Amino acid sequence: MKNQSVKKNIDWICIIIYSLLVIMGWLNIYSSSLSSMEETSSKQLVFIILTIPLIFVLLFVDGKVYEKYASVIYIIGLISLAGLFVLGKTIKGQANWYSFGSFGIQPSEFVKSATALALAKYLSDTQINLKNTNRQLQVLSILGLPILLIVFHDPGSALIYCFLIVVLYREGLPAWYIWTGFIAILLFVLTLVLEPEYVILISLLAIIIVYLKSRLADRNIIASSIIFVLISGFVLSVDYVFDNVFKQHHRDRFNILLGKAVDLKGIGYNTNQSEIAIGSGGLFGKGFLEGTQTKGGFVPEQHTDYIFTTVGEEWGFVGSVVVVALFVTLLLRLIYLAERQKTKFSRVYGYCTAAILFIHFFVNIAMVIGIFPTIGVPLPFFSYGGSGLWGFTILLFIFLKMDANKVNEW
Repeated sequence: MKNQSVKKNIDWICIIIYSLLVIMGWLNIYSSSLSSMEETSSKQLVFIILTIPLIFVLLFVDGKVYEKYASVIYIIGLISLAGLFVLGKTIKGQANWYSFGSFGIQPSEFVKSATALALAKYLSDTQINLKNTNRQLQVLSILGLPILLIVFHDPGSALIYCFLIVVLYREGLPAWYIWTGFIAILLFVLTLVLEPEYVILISLLAIIIVYLKSRLADRNIIASSIIFVLISGFVLSVDYVFDNVFKQHHRDRFNILLGKAVDLKGIGYNTNQSEIAIGSGGLFGKGFLEGTQTKGGFVPEQHTDYIFTTVGEEWGFVGSVVVVALFVTLLLRLIYLAERQKTKFSRVYGYCTAAILFIHFFVNIAMVIGIFPTIGVPLPFFSYGGSGLWGFTILLFIFLKMDANKVNEW
């Protein structure tokens, strides 16, 4: 009876968009892999075929199972990440893979779903109030543990997890967490562009303006002074962190993005070639399999993180807009579905799904067109790789299962 309910109530709009994105992704992988001897498109086709039984399993499992075993799934996910420090295989400078012969699995792609389930499980407790400091620390620790285990291997994936704080804000986390993160990023970038003393001076002026514009009852010179001291300490530490914590290729990418260095043949080669490829596509593109940059293999890793360059060159501006529109429609649909859930667990998980897909989509395209540093974030359902495709599929279809079963929720 429940399976009949799933067939009847599953959101076919999401499934159709998902299918279109996967098919379009494979076509672009096929085109981008013609210039190499690798059978990339054939492998991706196998991954896609194996996704079909995976979807049936996800939809067959009772939706309550995901909620009941959310904590267990999360713990298994953390163990898989911790195991990388001992058993991880280094690929392209990152030890974030388990290798089984010629087959590799990237656990961070699957732990996204596990973390989303854990957050949904914790926040669905009727006693949870995120205005309480202890509750804030607890929920942030759920989010922080996978970040700490991932950041040393894959900083790009760690960024994805950080964005889930937006979901926590939706569920009652005080806004100052969001503002603190935004201001920290802004100060970090400003300090890389300007001298630290200028950034501190700008910060002081901003604090004075906010202080003077506040109501008399809200003015607190001690709190304002503490904030200024903290900001000054942060600004003065940026250069040390940038020079001693960041790896050289991270520093190079930031310097190129901020215009402090030009290296079109080295670290900036990928971005420069991707911009050339996308720009050469014009309005309607050069046509499927007709991209000269793509066929010439000028863009490294084009079938993975830079897959959108094939879209821009061969399908042009119009084709790129279609792909972006499909992603935006899927994201808006997921938000709509999340809002109509009858349980808090399903709603929170739905928002986590939308948040993870959005930050992947946004960062990847921003990276490809040169307005964000290259950090190795794949484009969902498009980029080559079994772990990525299966991870995003699991993330999405767990929620679609929950949504299909909402008619049975009370």
